Amino acid sequence: MQYELSADDLAVVLALIRSGHLAGAGERLGVDASTVFRAIRRIERGLGQRLFERSRAGYAASELAQSLGEHAEQLEGQLELARSLVQSAPERISGLVRITSTDTILHGLIAPSLKALQSTHPLLSFELHAGNELASLTRRDADIAVRATRRPPPHLVGKHVGPIRVALFAAKKGKVRRYQDVVAGKAEWIAPDDALPEHPSVIWRKRHFPKASPRYRVSSILTVMELVAAGLGVGVLPVFLAQSRTDLIQLSDILDDGQTELWLLTHPESRHLRRVSAVFRHLSETLSL
Repeated sequence: MQYELSADDLAVVLALIRSGHLAGAGERLGVDASTVFRAIRRIERGLGQRLFERSRAGYAASELAQSLGEHAEQLEGQLELARSLVQSAPERISGLVRITSTDTILHGLIAPSLKALQSTHPLLSFELHAGNELASLTRRDADIAVRATRRPPPHLVGKHVGPIRVALFAAKKGKVRRYQDVVAGKAEWIAPDDALPEHPSVIWRKRHFPKASPRYRVSSILTVMELVAAGLGVGVLPVFLAQSRTDLIQLSDILDDGQTELWLLTHPESRHLRRVSAVFRHLSETLSL
């Protein structure tokens, strides 16, 4: 008798694809790792095919598993749509919304915006991921992405929020007071490390100060700002992040060739979910540069 896949089977496969590890899949499903292991073994025995290759790095999905994962995502989306339809009142929007961004945008723009959403939709909860990599909206690792980019992925839909303007900043109580001091080589530089090789601030510095070697290299723009404020050197910062700081001074005009764009993005199938659309609409109305 041919094995009949169930919705629960597909959910297990999708969870393991998304996490790549038994423990992560179990956390997504609300079970322990051994339960996921037994479920995958049972499904593979029933199908007569291996769905995952095991290694020290984790579980790599086969072509068949990837295809099953796509069907699982479609089923997941349809279930979420169905659940949203049975909510009793428009104002009672509930559920988890996962947002991915960088720490700079999360702290400077998203967190202040979400604070105002708490009273409007108290039943919503949030999973906030801050990182330089773009979490996959296609695999539903996140529902909404807020990203600095000139070219958003073509398979996503979204809204252009505006330009992210940047300038060169120093500590208000530091030794460097003018842009000319930087030109004269009297300033130490603080800059992103190799985790952000294509960051606009890195490209701008290399173009205009090719001989400058940063004394401090850090993994985030938020850390650049804090070290600049501590008086350790100068750094290129987003104006929206630095303009409210009383311990910083702006040394340059807006650096046009260091500018990028801010986009609010989601997957076409996710934007119809009420919890996602409510948060997306709120962010599109309140994010301001």
